[in-house]
Amino acid sequence: MVYQPPAGARDLLPLDVTQKSWIEQRLEQMFHRWGYHRIITSTLERMDTLMAGGAIQRSTVINLHNSENEELGLRPELTASIARTAVTHMGDASYPQRLYYNANVFRRTRELQHNRQQEFYQVGVELLGGGGLVADAEILLLLTNCLRSLSLKNWHLILGEAQITASLLSSFPEDIRPQVRSAIASLDRIAIDLLPLSEELQERARNIMDLRGNPTEVLTKLKAWNLDSQQQSAVDNLQSLVDLLCNQHKSLPIPLILDLSLIQTIDYYTGIVFEIVSKTDNQTRVLGTGGRYDKLLGMYHPQKQDIPGIGFAVFIEDLYQVLLSTQQLPETIPAINWLVVPQNQEAYNTAFAYAEKLRDSTHLVRVEIELGGKDPDNIRQYARDRGITKIAWVTPDNSPTIESVN
Repeated sequence: MVYQPPAGARDLLPLDVTQKSWIEQRLEQMFHRWGYHRIITSTLERMDTLMAGGAIQRSTVINLHNSENEELGLRPELTASIARTAVTHMGDASYPQRLYYNANVFRRTRELQHNRQQEFYQVGVELLGGGGLVADAEILLLLTNCLRSLSLKNWHLILGEAQITASLLSSFPEDIRPQVRSAIASLDRIAIDLLPLSEELQERARNIMDLRGNPTEVLTKLKAWNLDSQQQSAVDNLQSLVDLLCNQHKSLPIPLILDLSLIQTIDYYTGIVFEIVSKTDNQTRVLGTGGRYDKLLGMYHPQKQDIPGIGFAVFIEDLYQVLLSTQQLPETIPAINWLVVPQNQEAYNTAFAYAEKLRDSTHLVRVEIELGGKDPDNIRQYARDRGITKIAWVTPDNSPTIESVN
């Protein structure tokens, strides 16, 4: 019998891990520079934690039960877990809290017969206790800095505003609003035409779908609508955010697209929402998503106290596929620097001591011990095959003989 990972899972070999780590280390360095600290939450969550506020569809969660027959789920994303952790274990912490994560998530798919992936890797941040324009700008500027640290090209920041979009959708009948929302989210004009709507409401749906493109043009279109004071205030805030983003990188402008038809599948967003989209080789990939969620933490808070939050997740697999074409990723695993060879049984202690001395360096030195069973020619060939640059031949009573490997 051949043992393979279960459907939807996969193994990462050393080169895969090396390339994945190359991406993650650059992102984490940027998080550190912006004052974010890593948090690790449980892979397993209670199902009611994941379902809080109806944010996540039950059908996407891989669930199981513990010995108390309590229903649990493998986390399909990290924001809910971090929100739960913050209000239950960081109650005495001062805000804002700047947190980042590097973790795997799990999502059930319907196409298991095709071995569709169910385990994914994400890196992301959550800024908790920070509301308003400055926090929104911080998250978006941090995200763009992360992408630029990877020398990523041909990407766009797609920016929407969940509050404005929800307000524009409120004029549709409540019973049919979810279908209108779905049609707009997928830019499906045919679906709009087939819905039982008046011509006026069909035209409104198409107009919402067209609120996408150059930020100045979209905001100009939107201001021509008959907005109430609350809608106008949200539009003014969005205008201020766009202005702030554009003024930060005049020499290297952020490739920004304003899209008020942008609707995320997760329902807990209350303010800006956004996606990072890359187009390479005529293939479009979503590299990350995020948004503001000012009501989520209150769902877990003992006193139901609302604490503002905003964050983003970067999808490592999709980013990896885009970066493959840039030839930036490592093509080999890190080389071993030394191979220490005890030349007889009495030299084992001396060999381990010499290897420890080599490893005890201010910079990383990778050292292997030869395990025995090879003649000198085979040892040299092994070193060449592994990219080892130096061999130390060790005897019990003499200084090691150092050989450079050609």
